[in-house]
Amino acid sequence: MIMPTATGGIAQQTADSHDAEKNIFSDESRGEGEHRAGDGERRSNNDPRHSKQPRQNNQPRRDKRDVHGWVILDKPIGMTSTHAVAVLKRLFQAKRAGHAGTLDPLASGGLPIALGEATKTVPFVMDGRKRYRFTVAWGEERDTDDTEGRVTRTSELRPQADAIRALLPRFTGLIEQIPPQYSAIKVQGERAYDLARDGETVELKPRPVEIHELTLVEHEDTGRSVFEAECGKGTYVRALARDIGRILGCFGHICALRRTLVGPFRETDMIPLEELEALCNRAASGEGSLADALLPVETALDDIPALAVTRADAARLHRGQAVLLRGRDAPNSSGTVYVTVAGRLLALAEIGNGELIPKRVFNLTGLTASPGRSNERV
Repeated sequence: MIMPTATGGIAQQTADSHDAEKNIFSDESRGEGEHRAGDGERRSNNDPRHSKQPRQNNQPRRDKRDVHGWVILDKPIGMTSTHAVAVLKRLFQAKRAGHAGTLDPLASGGLPIALGEATKTVPFVMDGRKRYRFTVAWGEERDTDDTEGRVTRTSELRPQADAIRALLPRFTGLIEQIPPQYSAIKVQGERAYDLARDGETVELKPRPVEIHELTLVEHEDTGRSVFEAECGKGTYVRALARDIGRILGCFGHICALRRTLVGPFRETDMIPLEELEALCNRAASGEGSLADALLPVETALDDIPALAVTRADAARLHRGQAVLLRGRDAPNSSGTVYVTVAGRLLALAEIGNGELIPKRVFNLTGLTASPGRSNERV
């Protein structure tokens, strides 16, 4: 088990969110969940939450519509996750939207954005594995553990590739990790990054995280190393860079970060913002459909068994009523399943004591993913 010593740590740029606090953006709820997001996101002075921006040219408010599905944005560097959700919500004119795991403005890559009924499946994505490709600059430790921070320690030492590789097994598997000082973890009701900005040093306790894989991809003579990590929720990639640098005695901080996997969503699922905007323009002129950018709601449920029911049973489940499971085709398992009727997602339900009990019922009336999108991922 690794218990790194505590010093600085910063920006909220971690690998994942340790608990799925609310991050759904509807007309009534527009603030970001500010959940612990591993290498997630810190507050920005440009955050639209902190200022009301009037509509330009007194343009009328566009009618919102029901849109259901996932868009996996290839988030550009410099954009906050909050702003990304707002942009996609506007492009799709969607009533509801939220993201599944914050990504820091300094990071690029996969930001899964749930629209409409897909917001009900956000926890299943946030609990999944994340994969990152990141670059560590050696010789400086910063209070944010990334390039935005103030330099707190320096060293003339530069590590050898063999020394780095020899150390990586100590950071693989179940380890204990002290979160960065600049993180969204709450300390006596206050966010750690707010306390850090006020000049306070807080004692953050080590917490268990799981690193499934950590590899050295490239080692440069310029004093930088490129890594890939696959990890579970709650992992802070910035803390990995900080702790490896301390043990090697050369110090280090992250200078580049890209997320390449989030739960079931791969890099091939990602869509650049420019491509989405171009598709939106084509759709407005009748030359395409925004449905082509959506992945089905059930894509987030890839790891959950599916159970098909009859239309009669579907009607009961839709009313929130349990269904008795009987006959030779009745499943003998228990736990969570997603229920379909005639190939269409109906509900999330629990099997127990011979009953199918609905927990979340989906209403997919409106714009949904094009029929071919599911087959594209096979």
